[in-house]
Amino acid sequence: MKKSLAVTSALLLAISLTLSACGGNNGNGGSNGSENTGSKASSAPSGKIDELTIAFPGTSPQDLKLVEDAINKITEQKIQARVHLTSISGGEWVQQTNLMLTSNEKLDLMFVSGALYNSMVSKEQLVPLDELLDKYGEGIKTAVGEGYLSAAKVKNQTYAIPSVRDMAAYYGVTMRKDLVDKYHIDTASIKTLNDLDNVLKTVKDGEGFAPLIPSGAGQTYLENYLFYDRLGDGIGVLPGYDNGLKVVNLYETQEYKDLLTRLRDWYQKGYIMKDAGTNKTTPWELIKSNKGFAYLAGMKPGFAEQESQAAGTPLVATELLPAVAMTSTVTGAMWGIPVNTKLEDKAMQFLNLMYSDKEIVNLLDWGIEGTHYVKSQDGDNVIEYPAGVDATTTGYNMPYGWMFGNQFLSYVMKGNDPAIWSKMEEFNKAAKRSKALGFGFDPTPVKTEYAAVSNVITQYEMPLETGSVDPEKVLPEFISKLKAAGIDKIIAEKQKQLYAWAQANTAQ
Repeated sequence: MKKSLAVTSALLLAISLTLSACGGNNGNGGSNGSENTGSKASSAPSGKIDELTIAFPGTSPQDLKLVEDAINKITEQKIQARVHLTSISGGEWVQQTNLMLTSNEKLDLMFVSGALYNSMVSKEQLVPLDELLDKYGEGIKTAVGEGYLSAAKVKNQTYAIPSVRDMAAYYGVTMRKDLVDKYHIDTASIKTLNDLDNVLKTVKDGEGFAPLIPSGAGQTYLENYLFYDRLGDGIGVLPGYDNGLKVVNLYETQEYKDLLTRLRDWYQKGYIMKDAGTNKTTPWELIKSNKGFAYLAGMKPGFAEQESQAAGTPLVATELLPAVAMTSTVTGAMWGIPVNTKLEDKAMQFLNLMYSDKEIVNLLDWGIEGTHYVKSQDGDNVIEYPAGVDATTTGYNMPYGWMFGNQFLSYVMKGNDPAIWSKMEEFNKAAKRSKALGFGFDPTPVKTEYAAVSNVITQYEMPLETGSVDPEKVLPEFISKLKAAGIDKIIAEKQKQLYAWAQANTAQ
């Protein structure tokens, strides 16, 4: 199964590598919000100042308290509240937040991973937000938009708010520019995997190493080539993001078999790393050490620039599958109000500021102007580090702009595209939307079968999807064991839930 089976590791990998939905903490303040939109609280402090505890996964930079104090100067005036920012390391996030929630520890606002969202709702750990949104969330509604807000509904209730970032993804291939130039590769002509086949042969013949590397440590080659909606976990999918809402077993489709056959062919020709199935190295490290040329990836505007920075060498990217918004792309990073809180109204008011107040957004993203960044001469929304300071020496390095509310209000760090957020906004609007956008599967009714099928997938998926084994022999065995473990029962349950969801949404 794709990484949803390893919820914790997926979350931590996303945090540790800062491979966010928005690829870095650069922004130019797009049109999805304004500095003072939506809060109905008074603009002057009066009476009691409430204290809000806010938890998010990530590092705790040296100057976090300074930034917190700067935020509180604003929030005391606007919503009569102070915030306490609590960062929890990625490795401890799931365990620590579960402990906080079950022990009723003070917690007023928290990051919510899409992979954990439905489970948190079923455990009644999150407050329903619809009434609070109507009362205090005008800035959120404007920034996110009704279509993407609806994608986070569970049983017709909103329990978390997606952050504003890339809400969709297209799938393509990222390549080293030096070798693209060396072999005169026309990237615009690479439209299909057949076209990529010829490119891989050219690089393999010329350089000698296996050119196609995994997209990440512990990932298969097909995790970033999705011609279907995974419907959360990949156990029962929606081909073409529609298929008349008919859920099918991915592993029995001809498309899946054809992809495995291609990967096996590439493996035997030396286009794929022989140890791809056990790879623990990032694609950037492999590229830096001259052990790779290209990798498949889910992409969005600015992706090639982001990856070039990570790899330390120029990369170029080309699209193979068009942009699609699915539940997973929208709900990957969200914010919710835990049931522990006694300050629902104030928590929602602060959350609204995270989506509508440019000063709050940039304090969270970049820190304090003059200390952690300065305005650049390259544009009103472009910033750079102060003299003598860089990303490694600043007292506030929080590359989580994709996480903190509305990234379209964030400044752009010099060297990135100043228009990135306007381009991202258009990308979100233009992306195709899966027919199942907003659907979330609850595996509780088939939890025994779910565990058994998950174990089978863990055993077979990696070797098959790295070309390491012959699909003619292994795929039938894989399918047989899936059926014995109960995959058909899971798919039937998912189909039942999907039809019920569609009927409920059509009736609205």
